Amino acid sequence: MLALERLPREYPRRYLPDDLRVSAWGDVKPFFRELEARPLDTAAEAEEWLRDLSELLSAVLEERSIRYIRATCDTTDEAAEALYLRFVTEIEPELKPALQRLREKLVGSPAATTLPGERYFTLLRSFRNAVEIFREENVPLEVEEERLSQRYRKLTGAMTVTIKGEELTLQRAARYLEDPDRDVRRDAWERIAERRLRDRDELDGLFDELLALRRRIAANAGFGDYRAYAFRKRERFDYAPDDCAAFHAAVERHVVPVLVALQERRRAELGVKRLRPWDLAVDPSGKPPLRPFEAAEELVEGVAEIFRRLDPELGELFSILPRLGLLDLESRVGKAPGGYQATLAERRLPFIFMNAVGRHGDLRTMLHEAGHAFHTLLSRDEPLIFLRRPPLEFAEVASMSMELLTHPHWEVFYSAGDADRARRQHLEGIVALLPWIATVDAFQHWVYTHPDHTREEREEAWVSLRKRFGGIVDWTGYEEALRAEWHRQLHIFLYPFYYIEYGIAQLGALGIWGTAQRDPLTALGNYKRALSLGGAAPLPGLFGAAGLEFGLGAEPVSRAASLLRERLGT
Repeated sequence: MLALERLPREYPRRYLPDDLRVSAWGDVKPFFRELEARPLDTAAEAEEWLRDLSELLSAVLEERSIRYIRATCDTTDEAAEALYLRFVTEIEPELKPALQRLREKLVGSPAATTLPGERYFTLLRSFRNAVEIFREENVPLEVEEERLSQRYRKLTGAMTVTIKGEELTLQRAARYLEDPDRDVRRDAWERIAERRLRDRDELDGLFDELLALRRRIAANAGFGDYRAYAFRKRERFDYAPDDCAAFHAAVERHVVPVLVALQERRRAELGVKRLRPWDLAVDPSGKPPLRPFEAAEELVEGVAEIFRRLDPELGELFSILPRLGLLDLESRVGKAPGGYQATLAERRLPFIFMNAVGRHGDLRTMLHEAGHAFHTLLSRDEPLIFLRRPPLEFAEVASMSMELLTHPHWEVFYSAGDADRARRQHLEGIVALLPWIATVDAFQHWVYTHPDHTREEREEAWVSLRKRFGGIVDWTGYEEALRAEWHRQLHIFLYPFYYIEYGIAQLGALGIWGTAQRDPLTALGNYKRALSLGGAAPLPGLFGAAGLEFGLGAEPVSRAASLLRERLGT
């Protein structure tokens, strides 16, 4: 078990007892009651009250993060899962209404109008929004939603295939998709697809349950559909569904042609008549797959060196993670899929989780999650948790920019020739990613605005979008795998409508990278300055601090496509 709760506290408690542990709701209930009873007549009283609430909430949310980390690091650990679900089913149902009463107290207090507007704008806007959409009858529904989400994690975490007599997680099996031998690639791809299809009915049924729950949640909150509710819940104050549709259209117009050109080049280089799903990860020139490291220790040491070369301050910040045991990197059976950075809110420290198997994509994932970690570390001196947490659209700028800003230092892992190959592979991956983001986001818009759809109609909607954004890849003979392909995107199950953020952020990251081509010191300075703001500025303000203009329509997408086309020579 990871001893995260024994890590030192660099920010001492001033409101809670030093020895308080959040084992049950009763441990923190008196503090919520005290804050609810405290007068809020002046700005000074409100600022003191917010500092105490921040400390209390940080302690509670850190306990949740620790339990989540343990449950995902080993989905077979029944004790860890029980502890996490106990938090979800016993503490959260008490926490949410208690926190809501405190939001209502602040928003309705005389002090709310006297707090300094610039500092507290995003906090008060968030509180008022939460007050408007909260419904106590949704609390048990959200508990059930999290139970169902944990079922998805367990199902997918248990998926394995056997290749050459070895049982492999799907992440490890994906290494074979980079094999120069096309028969090997096809065999691995078919095994992975077949394994996913084995749980098709159960995953479809699970998603149907989630849809029904979310529909009830939205209706309880007074919204006509879950999309409208989700946009408010996710605090999308600076863009709307129409802006997302504009992004989809712009990607189709400006990025998909670049994708098709790259795919046609790949098909020709591979010497095949049809580009198949198992032809997308292999080096088309026949070179062996990029293998930057064998063990996680090598990955950590190499990434640490990259950051030292990029910027001494970032290098020093990254060294905190291995020193304090804030990394779980290698793929293993029973570990939840994917990768994430979780924040220990009270200690203001990041934890990185991923499933590394020695592929180049793992290096990029590590750099990506380190960008999130830098966000946590650069904003940690802000005393209020509400102002430390950035909007997701900008959180992903931090991570995606770090992948690009480190390009000049990838020779730490590769020869000069392989580093060039890796950089090109990354840029080609961005070209493929933007249409995938449009696909996943447009799919969710369709799903939640057609609440009475059948499973067959849902699959047809997915296939239609893949035809719109997927380029020339030929799925003939594997139509059922294509129809169920969306099952592999965990955000669709676990984090509804969380995906356009990656598109917005990728545009921002390409903007920072474009600046870095001309003036790397300015780009890095803008990057760090914007990250240090946490969530203390609105989304356009955060983009502005990074030297960027916020937007997700035709102009920024066209600009990004032109930059990628120029660098890739298409």
